[in-house]
Amino acid sequence: MTTRGQMRVAATLVAAGFLITACGGSDEDSDGSATETVEATAESSSSPESSSAESSSPESSSSAESSSSESSSSAESSSVESSSGAESSSDDGIRQVPEEYETIQAAVDAAAEGDLVLIAPGTYNEAVDVETANLTIRGLDRDGVVLDGQLTLDNGIRVLGAPGVAVENLTAMNYTNNGVFFVGVTGYRASYITTYRTGDYGIYAFDSMVGQIDTSHTIGSKDAGVYIGQCYPCDAVIDNVISEHNGLGYSGTNSGGNLLIVNSTFHNNRVGIVPNSGSYELCYPERETTIVGNLVYSNNQTDTPAIDVALLAQGNGILVAGGIKNVIERNRVWDHNRTGIGLVPFLEEDGNDDLPTEEEWETPCAEQKNEIPVAPEGALLWDSYLNRVIGNIVSDSREADIALGSAGTDLSTLGNCFSDNEYTTSAPTDLEALAPCDGEGSGGDWTAGDINVARWLGEQASLPPEVDWKEAPLPELGSHDNMPEAATAPAHPATDVPFQIDLDAITVPQQPAG
Repeated sequence: MTTRGQMRVAATLVAAGFLITACGGSDEDSDGSATETVEATAESSSSPESSSAESSSPESSSSAESSSSESSSSAESSSVESSSGAESSSDDGIRQVPEEYETIQAAVDAAAEGDLVLIAPGTYNEAVDVETANLTIRGLDRDGVVLDGQLTLDNGIRVLGAPGVAVENLTAMNYTNNGVFFVGVTGYRASYITTYRTGDYGIYAFDSMVGQIDTSHTIGSKDAGVYIGQCYPCDAVIDNVISEHNGLGYSGTNSGGNLLIVNSTFHNNRVGIVPNSGSYELCYPERETTIVGNLVYSNNQTDTPAIDVALLAQGNGILVAGGIKNVIERNRVWDHNRTGIGLVPFLEEDGNDDLPTEEEWETPCAEQKNEIPVAPEGALLWDSYLNRVIGNIVSDSREADIALGSAGTDLSTLGNCFSDNEYTTSAPTDLEALAPCDGEGSGGDWTAGDINVARWLGEQASLPPEVDWKEAPLPELGSHDNMPEAATAPAHPATDVPFQIDLDAITVPQQPAG
């Protein structure tokens, strides 16, 4: 089986001594295969019940999500030797693993469009590739169905261009690249997923659109727990996700356009939420991401795995690097060593194309891919333009609760605005008076209290280095809510995503106790 290893293209932001690095990328070819043994610990015949959604307010930085559901009933443990699997004797559209197919890959290969691959509890040492449209791949028990890469296999489940695939109610851990990976698809969904200790991303959607990532928990990814990149418009939703102990909680390079990050929690990562631009991936710039109703706190964790951007930018809650027309509203953000919410530039030293003009900001990704790049003369400075930061509650930031910076550009010309936030400190000083979202600004001094992020470069050498992703200390997995009626619910391919979100109904979430 041919697989792809991760190719990360990292760009470095340096201007007047100021460096911000962004990441992302696609996978290049490498070899990987499933191991031969599947440990089936139980076969479920009853539906797990759940009366509540995933908690979006973990009690502490080391706690996993609480479980309010009963897991599926267990049968006697058994060990099944993996082979290519036999054809199902029935034609009910349900491919049962390991009852009918000894491996997940065998069931996926045998499935027809629209089928349900139903996986009994057990440990499956596989790297599964999916190329059939509109499949539903579902575990009977979220904590009991474990895809384990044993620190050698590359991706838990990789969907290669197949539209409408939904992956539900399982755990993927110990993969050298990603837990669940969608690449080049239109229509995708990951629901009730747990990822743990992965060499790149937890849940990763690249060059994909029309998607949903919800009710999931990502822990211990070297890059980002959740990533959506290279899409415009993305038409995607991240809802009710917990992302912790990753290099970045969320990363999104050159994504946006009806992209919502809502009702989620990002804590104890090196950095919380990082949308960013860069020509090292297509579909630039990053723009029009809506970040509403999230808990973002204590993203100062220095014992995590991390890529360069996470090492450099650690200590920030929500950090937009060269992004445009994003909405950051009604989030609760606290306890960060640098900024709670920061808008900063990104300088790309070795760009692949020149900066898009304002007229080109609206160019769909599908069109931009066909354009011939123009080699830039010198570095590219991606400033953050026209972002709106409104109604957030931000506290306990050691440098500034809300901040705006650049590398030589007059900040007053960028069109960013800040209004109705609860905060104590800002950079520049009196930022809401300088740049209100309604009415005229105060006309004050934009240089007073400058954030001076150039210091971050000089300080990086004194900060703790990355920890090997295979060895980084991580919180216990704990228990998680199961998908309701996992055993009996019909197949539900990702043909109706993203689910509707009532943004107006979202309020600032309460701070969890403890």
